[in-house]
Amino acid sequence: MTAETGHHPKARVQIIRQSSFKAIPWKNGGGVTHEALRVPADGPEFRWRVSIATIAASGPFSDFSGYRRHLTLLRGAGMQLHFADGTEANLSEDGAHVAFDGGLAAHCELLAGPCTDLNLMVSAALPAPHVRVQSLLSELTLEAAPRASLLVFAIAGAVVIAGPGAAADAGGGREILAPWDLALSMGMGSGTGTSTATADGPIRLSSVDELHPAQVFIANLLDTGS
Repeated sequence: MTAETGHHPKARVQIIRQSSFKAIPWKNGGGVTHEALRVPADGPEFRWRVSIATIAASGPFSDFSGYRRHLTLLRGAGMQLHFADGTEANLSEDGAHVAFDGGLAAHCELLAGPCTDLNLMVSAALPAPHVRVQSLLSELTLEAAPRASLLVFAIAGAVVIAGPGAAADAGGGREILAPWDLALSMGMGSGTGTSTATADGPIRLSSVDELHPAQVFIANLLDTGS
């Protein structure tokens, strides 16, 4: 959930750099995923998780029954997903996105070599997240609602992320998201990761290079378990 107006208390912005992502094996043993953020951080189960993975060969996806998966292509010529219910999804350009039931058997067919993708997995017990991919043609203002988490992942291009009242030329409350870095803003409560800025309301996103707008993945999650 986002809000263009209004005031929500103590929204914290955390930056999780790609270099800090944790490598873990796939459930089916077919590869490795790099976990950016997991809630909660410990234990066998999670309410939601953000990760990236490189798919080196065609094959089946792991079974994630009980989760809703949101998969976005980050790099590569693309993939065709074939689901057990007879549906298909074609992801052939960076930023292409598909959402599906993690318990639905899926086979990935690479179109022309390895691909890297972003995965957001959310427990089916939580409200469905609002997800979109957007090019930053102009400044974009977002805000995390109470009990909600706002995720911003830089797909392509560097992104300026600033808190309220920050002077862009002074650097106050201002961070740069490099490609494949993740930002988390929470309307209330605590998050995980390295806290690098604080905000008492909305955050502002813009492209570092205005001639080549950055592309971002944005997700809003209402985490009733937090």
